[in-house]
Amino acid sequence: MPRVTRGFKARRRRNKVLSLAKGFRGGKHRLFRTAAEAVDRALCYAYRDRRVKKREFRALWISRISAAAKQNGVNYSRLINGMGKNAIELDRKVLSNLAIVDPNAFTAVVKASGLAA
Repeated sequence: MPRVTRGFKARRRRNKVLSLAKGFRGGKHRLFRTAAEAVDRALCYAYRDRRVKKREFRALWISRISAAAKQNGVNYSRLINGMGKNAIELDRKVLSNLAIVDPNAFTAVVKASGLAA
């Protein structure tokens, strides 16, 4: 009696996993069982790191703003506090980009926040 290979549906499921494993090294892109483990792990990391990416970018923006603020003679926390008190609603992404692209505009923001520059 021949063995049961479970036909079309199982093949489609296996091929879906193997197509997700494209680019993986060694048997991980070729062998179903190891590919399934690697794909599961990769999808978990992808889900987690979409959230981590947001944290890392915010930290990067803050460090850039802090460096630019120090060049203007004020620290980061005072700058953010002054901006809040003077109703300057620029988020950290925009403020960071401003510090890199147009330092004069960043200096104007520091002055407008009521801090000596």
